[in-house]
Amino acid sequence: MTNSLSPGKLWSLRRMADGAGRFKMLAVDQRPPIKNPIAKIRGTAEAPYEDVTRFKLMLLEELQSSATAMLLDPHYALPKGLRMADPARGLIVTLEDSLFEETENGRISSEIDDWSVEKIKRVGGDAVKVLAWYRPDASAAACQAQKDFTKRIGDACARYDIPFLFELLVYPLAHDAHQTKDYVEMQGKDSAHVLGSVAEFAHPDYGIDVFKLESPVSAAVAAGNGSMGSDAIQALFDEMGRLSARPWVMLSAGADKAAFSSILEYAYKAGASGYLAGRAIWLDAFGAFPDWDAIRAGLQADAVPYMRSINALTDANALPWFNHQRYNGTSSPDVVVEDADAHFRNTYAGF
Repeated sequence: MTNSLSPGKLWSLRRMADGAGRFKMLAVDQRPPIKNPIAKIRGTAEAPYEDVTRFKLMLLEELQSSATAMLLDPHYALPKGLRMADPARGLIVTLEDSLFEETENGRISSEIDDWSVEKIKRVGGDAVKVLAWYRPDASAAACQAQKDFTKRIGDACARYDIPFLFELLVYPLAHDAHQTKDYVEMQGKDSAHVLGSVAEFAHPDYGIDVFKLESPVSAAVAAGNGSMGSDAIQALFDEMGRLSARPWVMLSAGADKAAFSSILEYAYKAGASGYLAGRAIWLDAFGAFPDWDAIRAGLQADAVPYMRSINALTDANALPWFNHQRYNGTSSPDVVVEDADAHFRNTYAGF
């Protein structure tokens, strides 16, 4: 069944992608993954604001030319980064607080204080990004809280006519062996939990326009370090693509460069439309902190060529978002709209 987008959401999705409809998006919104290492090295309880901001601005300076859109947070990257952000790139802004409520039976997310979908729209955002921790086997109360949180934001995105880009991550419960509150891929994660989460939030009531998804298998397994064969891995990615029922992109969750490239290969065969990633791209360079010259050199020598590599992979294999089954009745990566302008004129002629 073919669906249409509102004019505001359509325009913003076009700004976030390249001319062929593929997303090559860089995440600069991380907070704990940047703040915690800085605080440890500085020997302070909190990372100095100037250090966090300086690194994020350096990411913009060195990498935004390789991206179709940038994801910024309102605390550090957006206040000073908005002036230096390339207006030709899409602007995605984070809404969720990096601090979550950890209950015995599940995690509960919330918005950043005094921040909203309306304010993201007013600062010129092209999309609202929200991360929600979710486990289908968490308590009914925790699951319902996450569902209500997501639907509330989806309703607001519809009201202000801005795309809702939704990120899902599974996490350890109290009885799991691999305990962490870090923003990293859960060790020993169950593929069924990843797929079950996608199946839940694919329901149209949540108003999600683009999914930002984690690999259904660990990065190590996707890179070939395990007993699972490539056909079995691909089947899981294929199922994730089927369940998404809308355009989707891959997140890196701290995977290394080689593993993330492998993840993208599987995802593109399953119909993904690109990536929204951060640490796989810039974490190696960040390891030189507090040597700012070395960080910049690492971004130029390592991160930029890597983005060039995954961008080529995306160009060759990703499914243009407007060719997704939600919009034209097919999810086959082999079906490509050659003339994007003609496609939009024909599809949205009634606006």
